[in-house]
Amino acid sequence: MSVLKVIEILSSSDTSWEDATRKAVSKASKTLKNIKSVYVQDQSATVENGSVKEFRVTLKLTFELE
Repeated sequence: MSVLKVIEILSSSDTSWEDATRKAVSKASKTLKNIKSVYVQDQSATVENGSVKEFRVTLKLTFELE
């Protein structure tokens, strides 16, 4: 039987929401083992002078406990 844990992670990128998601998973995988999935819960962006400055995501990351 597997035991899974879900944590919430916030991430941002100057490029895109996809890049913010990739950065979050990459960073989390340095300290967490057995990451199984990521769920993008929320997306937002900051705007400056009529242009998107930063893309932000709130993620639910699921990993298996050993």
